[in-house]
Amino acid sequence: MATILNIETSGAICSVAVSQDGMVEYQLEDLEPMNHAKRLAPFIDKCMEEIRRRDWKLDAVAVSIGPGSYTGLRIGLSAAKGLCFGLGIPLLTVSTLEILAVKAMFRSMDWTGEEILVPMLDARRMEVYTAAYDFALNPIIPPQPLILDNESYSGLPGGRKVIFMGPGAEKAKGVVSVPEAQWMDGMEAHARDMTALAEKALREGRIADLAYSTPEYLKEFQATVPKNKF
Repeated sequence: MATILNIETSGAICSVAVSQDGMVEYQLEDLEPMNHAKRLAPFIDKCMEEIRRRDWKLDAVAVSIGPGSYTGLRIGLSAAKGLCFGLGIPLLTVSTLEILAVKAMFRSMDWTGEEILVPMLDARRMEVYTAAYDFALNPIIPPQPLILDNESYSGLPGGRKVIFMGPGAEKAKGVVSVPEAQWMDGMEAHARDMTALAEKALREGRIADLAYSTPEYLKEFQATVPKNKF
């Protein structure tokens, strides 16, 4: 049975989960926004203690690779790389947008399988990081930054329900005009939501490069200066 330590720091929530064969066995999370630098290392230590207590062998570390918070992604990936290097185990990287899409799939049992899943992460102002997937996670729209207007997503195939979800979806309401659009509220990425994707990546041998893996920011970081500094 594969034991994986899952790390999710792409958004406001810092969370870590231990999974075996895709099933969550132990998890920790902090709902206080952007507390990753303080919480992540103690969470990992507690998870490692639990793994040792149960006499398990850690097979891999999975981390959300983005898009998302620049700082959060760097913190999560750095911690994951350090663990993998020190223990000599594989690094797995998982798309934050795919995490949200898979979470939506498991949220309901009423899907037909023909729906289009559109995860959205807030990128400030009227911009989001987004993609569109079918139920096999084939990209209908590839991951990209997008400035929202009434023409956004107009190129999606017609006649299919379009399900919007994620922290960036709320500001798209009333702006995006898509027939048969539905909205799933309260969708944040957690470490427990990435376990199936991590297990699949390990099973398929999609191992990330420890030296050269970088967060998938989707756009370059732009530093800002507070107004009171001018």
